Amino acid sequence: MDLSSTLGTALVALVVERLFGYPRFLLRLIGHPVEWMGKLISHLDRSLNRETGGKWVQRLRGAISLLLLVIVVGVTAIAVTFVLRQFEGGSIFEALLATSLIAQADLRRFVSAVADGLEQGVDQGRAAVSHIVGRDPSTLDESGVARAAIESLAENTSDAIVAPVFWLALLGLPGIAIYKAINTADSMIGHKSERHLHYGWAAARLDDLVNLPCSRLTGFLFASAASLTSPTRGAGAFETMIKDAKRHFSPNAGWPEAAMAGALEVRLGGPRSYQGARVDLAWIGQGRDSLGSADIREALKLQSRTLNLLTVLVAIAAIFSP
Repeated sequence: MDLSSTLGTALVALVVERLFGYPRFLLRLIGHPVEWMGKLISHLDRSLNRETGGKWVQRLRGAISLLLLVIVVGVTAIAVTFVLRQFEGGSIFEALLATSLIAQADLRRFVSAVADGLEQGVDQGRAAVSHIVGRDPSTLDESGVARAAIESLAENTSDAIVAPVFWLALLGLPGIAIYKAINTADSMIGHKSERHLHYGWAAARLDDLVNLPCSRLTGFLFASAASLTSPTRGAGAFETMIKDAKRHFSPNAGWPEAAMAGALEVRLGGPRSYQGARVDLAWIGQGRDSLGSADIREALKLQSRTLNLLTVLVAIAAIFSP
């Protein structure tokens, strides 16, 4: 598996998924790989997550479950890649499988639905944004709904698009599959609930690690894409990213969110409510507080230009790779 081959696979997967999403015939034929990963994570959670033992015992159990997940997913992906590479055109099918682990089409659809909902009313906007964020939507006004949608778009451009493509380009189908397994584990058990506070520690930390280069790359892609149409906004995106990314409680999410805030000249972050509890988070950016559906659509335009730039960069790398 050489770099030129994995870059070519990444390019095909990126273009096909953006245009068509995950092919429906594959969905009917084999289902969705993330669903399989989720079932395995749930099974390991039921089997290994016990209340007995101290913090480090629970962390060890969580680390063992994560290791088993990575081994199962990695070995399966390596085997599938090996079999496909024995056939002419197998790399195309490999790229089609990889489209299931990239979410350009779904992310755009869900965020666009928030803008559509807001234009019908705040309640419709709240209902739409509840599908993509964990905060309590009933506490959000129009600006809060728009802010939540833009933040989700920025963060998930990194987690659900740039990072999967990065690991696919670097390590092929096994790379993107293992990344997605780690990311799915983080979303299912990496939160700070009573049950998963210690058991999910390894999943959360490993997810932070594998997203470290990708979140920075996404921020620079947002800022670069903004520079192509407005050098002033591009400069603002770079400045805000460097200044405010570290203010985010996440070691990764602040980079794309800060770049997005600077490019749109708005403020993101700030206080929000989770399950009735107010959480005071730092503001990111120095721009407007008042946001609406038009800002969501501007964010979508910037994200589209960013994905164009990502596609061009992957294509150039594929053409000139040794």
